[in-house]
Amino acid sequence: MTMNLLSLIYFIFFVGIFSLAINRLHLLMILLSLEFIIMSLYFLLIIYLNLLNMDLYFSMFFLVFSVCEGVLGLSILVLMIRFNGNDYFQVLNML
Repeated sequence: MTMNLLSLIYFIFFVGIFSLAINRLHLLMILLSLEFIIMSLYFLLIIYLNLLNMDLYFSMFFLVFSVCEGVLGLSILVLMIRFNGNDYFQVLNML
């Protein structure tokens, strides 16, 4: 049971990385892929902490930092749309 669940979580993690590689030109799709990866890592962390009979306080810190990462990404998205009009990375002049 646990091995099937772990293999499913690893598969979800690699699907998130594959989605990140394919949708690398839109900032919103990058942020959604990163949140997908973070949630799979969170589920993996919960399973490992339960298997080792440890406290789940670290998972709370992990969720706080992942929410902060999401908020920072959305604020960058809003600023980018206000200044450039879209979230394409091809349109930006990086010079």
